[in-house]
Amino acid sequence: MIDRAAYRARVKEGLRRAPIVMLLGPRQCGKSTLAREFARGGPTMFFDLEDPAAAAALSQPMAALRDLRGLVVLDEVQRQPELFPVLRVLADREGSPATFLLLGSASPELSRQAAESLAGRVEVVEMRGFDLGEVGVEQVLPLWSRGGFPRSLLADAEADSYRWRQDFIATFLERDLGVLGFGMSPVAMRRFWTMLSHYHGQIWNASEIASSMGVSPHTTRKYLDALEQTFMVRTLQPWFENIGKRQVKSPKIYLRDSGIFHALQGIQDHAQLMMHPKLGASWEGFALEEVLRSFRPDQAWFHAVHSGSELDLFFVHQSRRVGVEFKREDAPRVTRSMRVAQEDLRLDRLLVVYPGTRRYALDEGIECVPLLQVESVVG
Repeated sequence: MIDRAAYRARVKEGLRRAPIVMLLGPRQCGKSTLAREFARGGPTMFFDLEDPAAAAALSQPMAALRDLRGLVVLDEVQRQPELFPVLRVLADREGSPATFLLLGSASPELSRQAAESLAGRVEVVEMRGFDLGEVGVEQVLPLWSRGGFPRSLLADAEADSYRWRQDFIATFLERDLGVLGFGMSPVAMRRFWTMLSHYHGQIWNASEIASSMGVSPHTTRKYLDALEQTFMVRTLQPWFENIGKRQVKSPKIYLRDSGIFHALQGIQDHAQLMMHPKLGASWEGFALEEVLRSFRPDQAWFHAVHSGSELDLFFVHQSRRVGVEFKREDAPRVTRSMRVAQEDLRLDRLLVVYPGTRRYALDEGIECVPLLQVESVVG
């Protein structure tokens, strides 16, 4: 059993500060398991809204919830968005006897409903599959190859993990998207998702993908939004600043779970991954998610100008401007692009993350950092 202490601490702290905590993340990432750990710690009512009996019990939500005490867990809360106004009223009671933990896999309405109805009353914690901080650096290769979904990573064999991911993709397309409120053809979405995997780590080109699929760019944007809102895809927006250069304005696309990316590419195990033409892109996406998990910036961007200079990742951490380059090389060197980005973005730190084992300075303000040691440079 892998301890998810960091998420447990964040939810616990959130419940101390706010009457409502919303735990959001993709299906099958462990949200319900974590919530049940809290349920064992005191008086708790657990409503799984995928259970018809629980959904029926909340058909009159005020009557069902107003007299409850302790922690109230509402799983798959996006199924009943009409609960949000009721929760606002309950959260505003003086000396409220209950706190609420809401679990959601995202939907077109969920974030909007929470923002409108629960403003100032809710703390949001985003959860993902397992990461290096949880599984340990000795498990970096299985984590990269299989991804972070618990049942994929912990499967008995590579073939079992790959089969689980293929089944997850099928269920997500054929059932989950409809349940979450996205009315899209599973066949079209599978084709789009597979095609999108070929753009992993690249600039989004709606017109090119739309032309390949025979649909409008607006339709591909809707498809992309659906995958982004369900935590399957990360769109990294470009950073804009008046630097006197023509800057790239389209986002970069990453599939957030490396195991799902490999399944869409037909990569069944680590040996196949090592021989695959998308090896570099796969490692970059995996490393990017680990860096974001370690630093936890409020926002993150990439930066690129049409003259060729580019920076893979840019964010502000503790009031310092941090840039990150990902290099799957044995001994990365300083490039002209790094120096241009360092000057244009006025970086306080530029980290070159690579798969080696030695941390060392490359130049003033530029440091080479092994992926397995990223946690050590966060402070």
